[in-house]
Amino acid sequence: MDVSLRLSLSLSLSLYLCEEYPVVTFVCVRMSVYRWKSFYEDEDRPEKPRRYGVTEMRGPNYTLLTQNVLQDIFESMGQFVDGLKFSGGSHSLMPKDFIKEVTNMAHKHDVYVSTGDWAEHLLHKGPSAFKEYVEECKHLGFDTIELNVGSLGVPEETLLRFVRLIKSGGLKAKPQFAVKFNKSDIPIGGDRAFGAYVAPAPRSLEIVEDVDLLIRRAERCLEAGADMIMIDADDVCKYADSVRADIIAKVIGRLGLEKTMFEASNAKTSEWFITQYGPRVNLFVDHSNVMDLECLRGRNLGKNHASVLGSSYFLF
Repeated sequence: MDVSLRLSLSLSLSLYLCEEYPVVTFVCVRMSVYRWKSFYEDEDRPEKPRRYGVTEMRGPNYTLLTQNVLQDIFESMGQFVDGLKFSGGSHSLMPKDFIKEVTNMAHKHDVYVSTGDWAEHLLHKGPSAFKEYVEECKHLGFDTIELNVGSLGVPEETLLRFVRLIKSGGLKAKPQFAVKFNKSDIPIGGDRAFGAYVAPAPRSLEIVEDVDLLIRRAERCLEAGADMIMIDADDVCKYADSVRADIIAKVIGRLGLEKTMFEASNAKTSEWFITQYGPRVNLFVDHSNVMDLECLRGRNLGKNHASVLGSSYFLF
């Protein structure tokens, strides 16, 4: 139904009730004035669990989030939060009982829980350490294991094996990529499209940008079973006034909106993504930006919340 028609019918009904039943006049005004935002049908996101329009929230890292704070967030904004990530390996510093309580709380609100990037710290413990890590994450209630490809520094086939181990353990895999690589990791010649073997080169100190290599490795991870690709904000979208729109467009064009998630470091960056790609883009944000992001998803009109919430928010 057209928005203007809905508003007209609602207003007419309110006036009719107020004339016929004066005793409910106050109720009519209250119902008309305080109304939550309304999405256009083609802009709305599906109910959780969502495949697109995902909002992943940063957990304890830059600030300490207690169980009470998380509970308040889930109870007040849980319908807008899809995932909770323990960034920076913060879960490794917490008691296991506390982690299980947090993951159980998140699951009660249909929020998945991700480890963040931590697996790289297990490599020195031997080949079986990663499999044990997957089993422990599952026991603690994690749903997703994130792999920071840059920090791992492993050959591509090893990365794909990690993805398969995560999937075989019953968890979701989310590799995280940056746009810059060590120059010695970039194949020279050969068939890059299908990961042809290239003899290892001496490690270089030069870091270079290679979007095509990022996309090719991400595609191979998706073929191996990865559920989503995380794009690091550094050198891509850390600041709203220096967003690399060319890189973002190429990544989304090749991998698709549903399979990519971008780190939005601040509210202005979130606004840029919603302006450019609409409410269906997947974003990783700080917990303080969840509500603002949801307003932006609802009405793509920036920071003016009177317009963000739409004309149906204020009928008078």
